Amino acid sequence: MKIGVISDTHIPKRAKTLPDTVLKTFEDVEHIIHAGDIMSMDVIYKLEEIAPVTAVAGNTDPDEILEKFGNKKIITFGKFNFGVFHGHGTKGTTIGRVAKCFENDRMDCIIFGHSHIPYCQFHDGVLLFNPGSPTDKRRNIYYSFGIIVINEDISASIIYFNSEGTIKEINQDI
Repeated sequence: MKIGVISDTHIPKRAKTLPDTVLKTFEDVEHIIHAGDIMSMDVIYKLEEIAPVTAVAGNTDPDEILEKFGNKKIITFGKFNFGVFHGHGTKGTTIGRVAKCFENDRMDCIIFGHSHIPYCQFHDGVLLFNPGSPTDKRRNIYYSFGIIVINEDISASIIYFNSEGTIKEINQDI
């Protein structure tokens, strides 16, 4: 199973639409996960044209999105449990808040956003995965999003692209 992973789209504040690079790469995914800071339901509607979407609200999302999606989700793909949480809060680091959010749940992978910093590493046997942002790279060199492939194991990649939409690097960390 192939899953597209995206976060921190901030549309229409940071961009008018999702980048074509993301949409083209997601053409063959079976599911899409959005880890918050969506800001407009138009983003979800566009992604749903490609595949089913699981989403959570982020700290900049309007009440409509919070009410529809909530702050935390747990979904299962095959034998793997995935947690989704934006990562915002007032205490500790983003990674610390993400781990705490699911401390009482058996997770194989936790998908988060908030920092706009791509991240793909194991912590105590759980893959923590932040796809970065496809519209607001902040101090990063490139924009980014992710792909997760599930077979017997979980394989995760961060895809980096420039402002022209050219993919510059695919970092298959895990």
